[in-house]
Amino acid sequence: MIPEPDDQKGHRKQRGSRGGRPVGLDVADYKNRNVIERRFCHVMRWRGLATPYDKHAIVYRVAVLIHAAIA
Repeated sequence: MIPEPDDQKGHRKQRGSRGGRPVGLDVADYKNRNVIERRFCHVMRWRGLATPYDKHAIVYRVAVLIHAAIA
C-alpha cells in the first residue's frame, strides 16, 4: 500500500467516526513493490519488449530472457 498523505490523515481525523478506516502500510511489501516497479520500467524501456510484435509467445519469452541476461 502507498503511504497515506498527511492532509488526508487530517481530513479523516476531522470527520471523526465517519472518517473511514486508515490505510494500512506494510513497509517491507512497499519496498519490494518499489523494486519490482523500477525493474519493470527498466525492461519496458527496451523497445523490443515494449512493443511485442512477435507472432509466437516463445520468441517474446526468449527476448525477455536475453534482456534479463544482458541487464
